[in-house]
Amino acid sequence: MDFPASRLESWASLDCEKSRYRRRSLRHEILVAKHRPDLHSPYPTAEIDDVFHRSDVLTLHCPLTPATKGIVNAQRLALMKPTAFVINTSRGPLIDEPALAHALNSGKIAGAGLDVLSVEPPPPNHPLYSAKKCIITPHYAWATRAARQRLMDVSVRNLAAFLGGSPQNVVS
Repeated sequence: MDFPASRLESWASLDCEKSRYRRRSLRHEILVAKHRPDLHSPYPTAEIDDVFHRSDVLTLHCPLTPATKGIVNAQRLALMKPTAFVINTSRGPLIDEPALAHALNSGKIAGAGLDVLSVEPPPPNHPLYSAKKCIITPHYAWATRAARQRLMDVSVRNLAAFLGGSPQNVVS
């Protein structure tokens, strides 16, 4: 699908390295949801409801916390443009899935791409299985060649540090 350069992509959270790459490669604006008072973003920020209202593509890149659980709900989906898309490669419970299914089936938004669901594997009667214009992948977005290479590089460095007597990334 071809998006004009003037389209706005909004982020519920921000990974600056990925954002710089995406901004260069897709030539779009980035708007960051101002969800923490200590957030310092190189991109414009807005209140979260405004982000939902203004977005053409809303991508979620945030952890699951009590504050973010259900952040995409019926009220916020109703704020979105009928041409907007929701993309979630983060955590399934960020989205109220029955509300998203309703928004898709009623044409309130244009589509959704989900790499995660609230329950994995989802039950056979999951509401998003039959939702219109919804693509679900098996939680595989992390597995790009570059991501797998970074995983191997970190693993090798961790093992070398451990063998050298200076463990890194210790989980206790």
